[in-house]
Amino acid sequence: MASTDEQEINYALIAQQIEGLTLSTQEKILTATETYKNLFEGTVTQFPPTLAATINVFQKLYHKRDWQGFLAIQQEALLKSNAKVICCTSDDYPLLLKQTSRAPPLLYVRGSVTNLHLPQIAIVGSRQMTRSGQQNALTWSRFLADSGFTITSGLALGVDGTAHEGALQVSAGTTIAVMATGIDKVYPKRHQKLGDRIVDAGGTLVTEFPPGINPLARHFPQRNRIISGLSLGVLVVEAAIKSGSLITARTALEQNREVFAIPGSIHSPQSKGCHLLIKQGAHLVETADEVVAELGGALGGFGEAIVKQQSKKSKLDLDKTQIELLDILSFDPVSLDALVELSKWPIGKLAPVLVSLELSGFIANDNGFYQRLI
Repeated sequence: MASTDEQEINYALIAQQIEGLTLSTQEKILTATETYKNLFEGTVTQFPPTLAATINVFQKLYHKRDWQGFLAIQQEALLKSNAKVICCTSDDYPLLLKQTSRAPPLLYVRGSVTNLHLPQIAIVGSRQMTRSGQQNALTWSRFLADSGFTITSGLALGVDGTAHEGALQVSAGTTIAVMATGIDKVYPKRHQKLGDRIVDAGGTLVTEFPPGINPLARHFPQRNRIISGLSLGVLVVEAAIKSGSLITARTALEQNREVFAIPGSIHSPQSKGCHLLIKQGAHLVETADEVVAELGGALGGFGEAIVKQQSKKSKLDLDKTQIELLDILSFDPVSLDALVELSKWPIGKLAPVLVSLELSGFIANDNGFYQRLI
């Protein structure tokens, strides 16, 4: 018998196949049902009258079909891809993305799910990058990864691929590639090895598209909203006026994210997109530490808690959840996976508490191993 989590994933997979159950409709209904299981199996009378009739229609459509064959095909595809599924009703779903409009109901993941909950900066830009753009993408990615940010990008040629490479060159660097294809199809094909290296290095490949889906033009703008939605901010390294990176930047602004742009030559077509963003209010940045300084206060909203290491601290300064986690931690380094086991908390709850304790100076993070300082 399937576990509760597996059942919910199965219901979520089925929901994507039911005619009329669009993304916006799912968002509206889930505010009442909270889970996909309740959507299909709950008593209709328990839901608001304004939604009851609609839910009843979808329940009838669900019960008209035997879904076992469909689910078996999905499970086989996931096993072949060595991938897992996270649905938007799960605690494993990244909170920042969940808070955005039209968040994908499902995420297909290869590699670490934990990374999706870590503080991220998106680095995007032109596929036809200049030599200067390549150098900036590489060095800024390295610096930001070394500063504790997970580097998120789109696995495309040019700036995206270079940003992933930069993160991989840092010993404790982590990177997330958001794909516009099924989890089993890396695009462009020449980045297949890069995708494998990302996973092997502890990084993550993620997409909203099920296995088997090929790259289609309309998928790339959809993908961009996930890149920005996962991140605290978006850095545009280089971009032409009609670049897809500007779509990512606009989406970021709609999601209330910070947007940064690196200026370039007034004669370069690959700089005109960045200059346009700056005119529209994006942060003009000339050094990577300017990005770190700007986003310091956005790391889970705990920037105000940053204090000097040598100042006196007390458990009285912490809330109940922080104290509970601090009591679990020891003065010997403990891995994140071990903390998940020890705390019995989902990563979506654990990660922001770790960030708050680190920023407050109560714990240290050394290459993914956490230990108490006080």
